[in-house]
Amino acid sequence: MLAEWSGPYGGVPAFDQMKEADIGQAIEKGIAMHLAEIDSIANNTQAPTFKNTIEAMEKAGDPLRRALVYYGIWSSNMSSPEFRKIQAQIAPQLAQYRSAISGNKKLFERIKAVYDQSTRVSLPADQQRVAELIYKEFVIDGASLDEGAKQRYAAINKELSSIYTSYANNVLADEENYVTYLTKEQLSGLPQSFITAAAKAATDRGQAGKYAVLNTRSSIDQFLTYSHERSLRESVWKTFYSRADNGDQYDNNALITKILQLRQERVKLLGYDNYAQWRLQDRMAKNPQQAMELMMAVWPAALARVKEEVADMQKLANKEKNTITIAPWDYRYYAEKVRKQKYDLDSDEVKQYLELDNLTQAIFFTAGELFNFAFKPLPQGEVPVFHEDVKVWEVSDKTTGAHIGLWYLDPFARAGKRSGAWASPYRSHTTFDGKKTVLASNNSNFIKPAPGEPVLVSWDDATTFFHEFGHALHFLASNVQYPTLNSGVRDYTEFQSQLLERWLSTDKVINQFLKHHQTGKVMPAELVAKIKKAATFNQGFKTTEFLASALMDMKFHLSDPQNLDPDKFEKETLDQLGMPKEIVMRHRSPHFSHVFSGEGYATGYYGYLWADVLTSDAAEAFAEAPDGFYDKQIAEKLVKYLFAPRNAIDPAEAYRMFRGRDARIDALMRDRGFPVPAQKSN
Repeated sequence: MLAEWSGPYGGVPAFDQMKEADIGQAIEKGIAMHLAEIDSIANNTQAPTFKNTIEAMEKAGDPLRRALVYYGIWSSNMSSPEFRKIQAQIAPQLAQYRSAISGNKKLFERIKAVYDQSTRVSLPADQQRVAELIYKEFVIDGASLDEGAKQRYAAINKELSSIYTSYANNVLADEENYVTYLTKEQLSGLPQSFITAAAKAATDRGQAGKYAVLNTRSSIDQFLTYSHERSLRESVWKTFYSRADNGDQYDNNALITKILQLRQERVKLLGYDNYAQWRLQDRMAKNPQQAMELMMAVWPAALARVKEEVADMQKLANKEKNTITIAPWDYRYYAEKVRKQKYDLDSDEVKQYLELDNLTQAIFFTAGELFNFAFKPLPQGEVPVFHEDVKVWEVSDKTTGAHIGLWYLDPFARAGKRSGAWASPYRSHTTFDGKKTVLASNNSNFIKPAPGEPVLVSWDDATTFFHEFGHALHFLASNVQYPTLNSGVRDYTEFQSQLLERWLSTDKVINQFLKHHQTGKVMPAELVAKIKKAATFNQGFKTTEFLASALMDMKFHLSDPQNLDPDKFEKETLDQLGMPKEIVMRHRSPHFSHVFSGEGYATGYYGYLWADVLTSDAAEAFAEAPDGFYDKQIAEKLVKYLFAPRNAIDPAEAYRMFRGRDARIDALMRDRGFPVPAQKSN
């Protein structure tokens, strides 16, 4: 697990040799090796330079980085009760290790000396950016604190790491432990593709003859959209939205309070009033006020649209002589009926043209047109994989044939795999210490079909597939020298992936890849027209459920966490915001893993909206170009300024280089069918 990767393609992870029992020892040894390298850099008696300090830090820690790839696979793709015990031991050790680096006084003095010198005599642009990013990261992480405060800071980080692990495992436990089994009589309204997959899922769990509704979003969303059984919809909905909120051993409410208290204590050591202030200083938003302003600019329009959507649904329910009031478990079901009525658009009809293998070819085509990438499938067994479902492709330059990297796809849901979809780099592009090519992965939770059956997905799932592939393209397109420059700014990194979603509905993709899985016929023009006409349909629901989560994330971190009851705070805050009773947050607080199982998205969930402003604005640049979304000149600027530099250029400056100006909110509002705000007069 610590060994240098061998084999073809610049070396690949030895997924066929990894053993769960070894992971703890590998991480511990990797930590010790990296800390020894850090001590050597810190204790260097020569005057600090970029090469002997910053570049030396960039080189250090490779064995641990390799071990963490395996650790990440078990955490996300193959968790088990045994691994969770190992994880509980390792998480605090990783926190201590990070604190040992950020709290190393001699090391920080050397970093500061290099940074200070660079403000007087500039380094080459990429080195200047690396020195600045590393210096600021150390300051943000408390490197300038006195020794007593540093020790408390490190202790808080260690405690938080354990709590994050417990929080994530509690959510996973409720996703695994709660399965709703149906009988044949309870399948009314469900598509055949769902029924077939549900039968297999039940058989796999020792319940042959029944049909399993798994407690994951991809399964739940389909069930809530199509099932005619209202009482079952209510039961399934409650099971999903009460994950880690059942007052049992897996309840996360007390952990949320503790997390918020520790985060608050930690940032006060640094002199900040609240966690949001500290976290957003190096994001595009810069401060919580700007993030809140953006969200509250969109929120009223979203609420107004929800009222219209609910009225349409209620009218339809009344016509059917259903004496019901639309409830959260009815929203998807009646929205689908309204969609059919208003746009004559049947989501299940659309699914027949969205077959996973064809969608995979569609994303390859898009990458070829925009990035000049070619994808070639590798024969099974040529490189090791961690599960038989995983497939691998070689990525190369279409023109020169030059090797760029490998792309791994792990498409299906299974026990031990976290829900949702994500992208991960196993190795990032760098050139400062010999060229390293990219190993990128995409991970989904599509329901595995019965043997011989096609994998048919919804339009939303197809959009997510393009989205996550956008992250992989961001890894593969990287053209930076140093590892630090592959880092991201949270409210910017979603932009590239959100933008790639737009190519799903382009004519070139539709006409070549959206073919009926039985007849092979291309999706008819009238169905495409219906999809495009309905593009702003249900935007009240989508925007409100997302924004409710983003606003709650920010409100939690702007509030006083002492004696906080998360469930009560969530309810009271949403009431104050005027949250419609027919909708819940996309991620309720007890299972809001983005925010409470780590710190990546804490006070940063709004970033999807911030990135969407950039996305809508950039999409209009393509729409206005002579060759539309396949305009070579705009595509070249896209890769040059928005993908290849990663974090080598300040994101705001990179966007201006692409667009010639800052992004405006107008395009976002047009995309969602909301009123465009009046321009402020100077």
